Amino acid sequence: MAVDQQRQQQAAAGLRREAGGGRDKATFRLAVFGAVLVLVLFAGYGLGRLNGRTASASTEVAGVGGDMAAMTTSGGATVDESQPHIHSADGAAVQSGTPTPMPMGAAVGGLSLSSGGLTLVPGRTDFAAGRAQRLTFRITGAGGAPVTTYAVVHDKLLHLVVVRRDLTGYQHLHPTMAADGTWGIDLTLAEPGIYRMIADFTAIVGGQQVATTLGTDLTVAGSYVPQVLPAPSHAVSIPGFAVGYEGMPATQSTQPILISVTGADRKPAALEPYLGTFGHLVVLRQGDLAYLHVHPEAQLTDGKVKFWLAAPSAGTYRMFFDFQVGGRVHTAAWTVVVT
Repeated sequence: MAVDQQRQQQAAAGLRREAGGGRDKATFRLAVFGAVLVLVLFAGYGLGRLNGRTASASTEVAGVGGDMAAMTTSGGATVDESQPHIHSADGAAVQSGTPTPMPMGAAVGGLSLSSGGLTLVPGRTDFAAGRAQRLTFRITGAGGAPVTTYAVVHDKLLHLVVVRRDLTGYQHLHPTMAADGTWGIDLTLAEPGIYRMIADFTAIVGGQQVATTLGTDLTVAGSYVPQVLPAPSHAVSIPGFAVGYEGMPATQSTQPILISVTGADRKPAALEPYLGTFGHLVVLRQGDLAYLHVHPEAQLTDGKVKFWLAAPSAGTYRMFFDFQVGGRVHTAAWTVVVT
């Protein structure tokens, strides 16, 4: 009986040892599982941080892209419209702002009906003197399809300059576009003669911005007597204002031109922003009416409008300065001889 009792006690002790070993093994397995779970959690956290940085970087790049898209791509270069620059060659613009050397014969625009894959198609080219008539035209691309998408440059989709070939009768206009891509505006040409219309715009073609200047002639029948240009002068008077400029365009470098406007009281006029700047300067060459459209620095310099200009060649030019005072737009003009 004692022997059986001893065997039972030994068996119970063995069971207790096995049970204890099982608990130890379970505890070990639980500890290992917990460690693996911690590693997975930390790895996931690390990957989340990495992915967070990647997404943030992508957002930053997209932001930069948005800013760049607001600028104009012209002739393969990006032009910041808020800085002084020249709209000149067909399909090109020149950023300026420092007196850097430029090649002789800097490019000009407005001399051709077609450039850069775009074509100016006028609705009519004959007008009657002194009577308002509708001027219409389209800008077409490859295959003759009308362009209907344009970038806003200096508050407008398109700038239109009309001037007689003797450099009189200057007008800076802003036609409107219909849904089919047809531009239109009522135009009055006061005197008989041959006029040049120059369309300055930035079309969006295939997702790309293309800055282009195209031109064609308009005819006003009648007796045409060309006028002689006024003599060169740095100061002119127009109703209510005296307007003068300092500096001189050159062919080999970009030079500063500062324009001042004085009212009838001989005090500086309170210039107002016009089309996004304190003034616009259109320069036309006598003979072929080669075209430059120059925008100034954003801020006035001692109350003066500061442009940077390089003449495309020696010759005689007419400079037209558009400015706004009291909500009204005025134009002053000078004859300039570049040697």
